[in-house]
Amino acid sequence: MQKDMGVWHLNQGPREARTVGTGRVNSCTSLPPSRLGSPTCLDSGRACHGAPYSPLHPPGCQRSAPSPPNPRGRRGERERGGGSERPGIIKAAGTAQPARPRRPDPLRSPPHHVTPPTTQLRRSPLAMALVGALFLALLAGAQAELPGCKIRITSKALELVKQEGLRFLEQELETITIPDLRGKEGYFYYNISEVKVTELQLTASELHFQPEQELMLQISNASLGLRFRRQLLYWFFYDGGYINASAEGVSIRTALELSRDPTGRIKVSNVSCQALVSRMHAAFGGTFKKVYEFLSTFITSGMRFLLNQQICPVLYHAGMVLLNSLLDTVPVRSNVDELVGIDYSLLKDPAASASNLDMDFRGAFFPLAEGNWSLPNRAVEPQLREEERMVYVAFSEFFFDSAMESYFRAGALKLSLVGDKVPHDLDMLLRATYFGSIVLLSPAVIDSPLKLELRVLAPPRCTIKPSGTTVSVTASVTIALVPSDQPEVQLSSMIMDTRLSAKVALRGKALRVQLDLRRFRIYSNQSALESLALIPLQTPLKTMLQIGVMPMLNERMWRGVQIPLPEGINFVREVVTNHAGFLTIGADLHFAKGLREVIEKNRPASTSDTSASSAPPPATTAA
Repeated sequence: MQKDMGVWHLNQGPREARTVGTGRVNSCTSLPPSRLGSPTCLDSGRACHGAPYSPLHPPGCQRSAPSPPNPRGRRGERERGGGSERPGIIKAAGTAQPARPRRPDPLRSPPHHVTPPTTQLRRSPLAMALVGALFLALLAGAQAELPGCKIRITSKALELVKQEGLRFLEQELETITIPDLRGKEGYFYYNISEVKVTELQLTASELHFQPEQELMLQISNASLGLRFRRQLLYWFFYDGGYINASAEGVSIRTALELSRDPTGRIKVSNVSCQALVSRMHAAFGGTFKKVYEFLSTFITSGMRFLLNQQICPVLYHAGMVLLNSLLDTVPVRSNVDELVGIDYSLLKDPAASASNLDMDFRGAFFPLAEGNWSLPNRAVEPQLREEERMVYVAFSEFFFDSAMESYFRAGALKLSLVGDKVPHDLDMLLRATYFGSIVLLSPAVIDSPLKLELRVLAPPRCTIKPSGTTVSVTASVTIALVPSDQPEVQLSSMIMDTRLSAKVALRGKALRVQLDLRRFRIYSNQSALESLALIPLQTPLKTMLQIGVMPMLNERMWRGVQIPLPEGINFVREVVTNHAGFLTIGADLHFAKGLREVIEKNRPASTSDTSASSAPPPATTAA
């Protein structure tokens, strides 16, 4: 180890040398090790990086081009430890330490291999797809129509429906027709024909809601009573007669899927079925009893197979044809009277849960003269949360608003009382009040009949609160004389603001409303002074409304409007509950007519072709 010019040189080569004070790692590690006293790699590195020229520099080292001036000056270079003219110091002995990384300089440009960040964001296909799906979902939600009427059928109603449905199912299964069974066993020829179901005993059955299937019926351990004709031929011996048999261990599993058809009507869209007859028994007798007992295995096995194949087609036809004929009696778009109709179209498929079945109906009235008109639904959507009763019906404010606006557009919300139709006391009061006007305008018509006309100026609006239901009406009241063969003479015109309380009731399948006058106020739209002059008329006009007008309104309103239920089913024991923006009616169901009676009344004209066309797929029948 030698000491030259204050620099310690190591015989270990430049790979283990590290400069102190410069903060840089020598990059000339690829040069061969230097001899003692010869220029080191450190000197070469200093010469290559812009250090002052020295005779110690090797002739092969090319001096790099001068770097551009640093804005911070040489003082900044010294502060960073770079560009020092002092010779570097080499540590003496010891293990080489790892090189310190170069401290980044914010004033220098980044290396050429580093790509500067860009401000433009990359739009991946997945992100674009998610944004598009979110936009479509929001658009569909904004365009979704809110229901004006909702109906919920709870699991408590299924027990009543099951009793009536099983009675109908028994009658349908009794119509099963089994083809003749012929065969040969040895020298015996047999023929089984005219097979009929005589009775059906359903020991255990269950009807419940099932999501995505709507209604599920399960029958287990049932039995069928059969009667058929037997024929046996052995050489020249013949035997025939009728015999009774029974099918035991009958299991049936069928599911009804409900949906909305293109017209908005609820329909049975699919029937899935599985049926299995576990065993059959036939009691043979007579001269050839032993022969029949020998053949009974073949006969009963064949009959069991045929019976398995015939149960599901009967149930499929009962669901797709007969039950749909019952659902056709549910009103969808019908007339309420000669002026207004109602639309009970389903807005979407019925939604089934484990405990109930919910249906959303449009529930909108429309004037018959404007069949395509519809009122935008901006009311609160009715909510059904109760499950204590068999059925719940909910109506929003939109349901009643559309009814009143339809009658308003049809021109029905006006009333004209002329002559004797005006109450006598009110007639005298009005003539006395406007006597001066009559004398000034036309004294010759003072004895002409008096006319009182009420005309609603804007569609009434319904407000439903937990405290009750009210209807606000603004109308004009015109008082005039109508002489014969002369134009009428108008005496006064005023504005009437009324608030009616509405009591909603459900009787059978008719929704009825009874109105009662609660608040009444009249004023003039001309001047406040004339409004003061009308104060004496307020009480007589209110009495006239209560005695003469409200009974006519209630008579018309009490006719009611039908609720979307099939024919033969009514509501009983109704309870009305008001909420904020809607009301609910909880009730129980009652079959006023038998299911068979209603179906027979509405059965399609020809069911033979329909039955053939409605046969279930082979996969739906379990042998």
